[in-house]
Amino acid sequence: MKKYYILLFALVGVLGFFTSCDEDGEQLRLSDNVTVPTLTLPDLTLVRANGTDNLIFTCTPIDPGFTASVTYFLEACPEGNNFQDVTELYKGSTCDNIELTVNQLNSILLNGFPEDQTSSVDFRVKCVLEADAGLGVDNLIYYSETENGATTIFGLLRLDVLISGSETQKIKSPGSDGIYEGFVKFEAGDNFTLLDPDNNITYGTGTSGIAIDGTAITVADAGWYDITVNTNDLTYTIEAYNIGLVGDATPNGWNTPDSKMDYNSVDRIWEITANLTNGNFKFRLNDGWAWNLGGNGTADGSADNYNSDKKTVPLSQGGKNIPVSKGAGNYTIKLNITESVATVIKN
Repeated sequence: MKKYYILLFALVGVLGFFTSCDEDGEQLRLSDNVTVPTLTLPDLTLVRANGTDNLIFTCTPIDPGFTASVTYFLEACPEGNNFQDVTELYKGSTCDNIELTVNQLNSILLNGFPEDQTSSVDFRVKCVLEADAGLGVDNLIYYSETENGATTIFGLLRLDVLISGSETQKIKSPGSDGIYEGFVKFEAGDNFTLLDPDNNITYGTGTSGIAIDGTAITVADAGWYDITVNTNDLTYTIEAYNIGLVGDATPNGWNTPDSKMDYNSVDRIWEITANLTNGNFKFRLNDGWAWNLGGNGTADGSADNYNSDKKTVPLSQGGKNIPVSKGAGNYTIKLNITESVATVIKN
């Protein structure tokens, strides 16, 4: 009996401790004796040439007034976003000096912020105290005050595609090795040169391949092109790359020209908003069948080409005809070739 009362009093004491907390959305606060962390930002000037320099975010640890295991997160979001879209910069058991190189911080921020332009960024430290001792009590979560800083995130090494009278486009070097690639949209008869903005070198066409300060390159036909440039050996390729919709649900049916999609370089997808009739469609390249994507359903025009959400279509080379999901109307269609999936949404 004595052991029973000891266990009972212990349980009541623990539950009383946690019910003294206030719940405020995600954040739980003890009534007193909690000192939340503070955060001091480093100089957020990000310069490619200083990529190996260290940046130190200084933080004072949390003092909850009792012993607890703590995990710290350094988080960022666009100014005023209230951390609805969080970019995680760090996770660890300490926070006194969170050290990142310029290249590391820049690479992480590229996941949530536009490149080659200045962004106003909110930063905070999130603390998670592990409070569950087998009683089903949630972890306690605390935050530092939000600190704001402006920074310019630099993108991958790039070449600017300079088209007379048109907005500048760019191709990038994923390996930072002098080999650049990307999709560029031209009008018929456009002339373009390539600018290396980091070294102020302009490339045009030469006697073979490209040449420094060469003449402008001319494109005969309008549309999207896949361009690869190697500045090491001064070679380049430029090939038409037009993804389109074809099928009896599209304006031209199964005939050419297809309904052409546009490339979204930020999301890395192809997209189109178009009027479709009742019927079927597929995706294909350059108005031909050598490369085409269809659904993974059991039959042409079958509803099971879609996932259960009736919007998402898993794709495969030479797959089935895809039915218009919700009858004739205006649709926004997005195609992710890398993940072999499309979304079909009626507007």
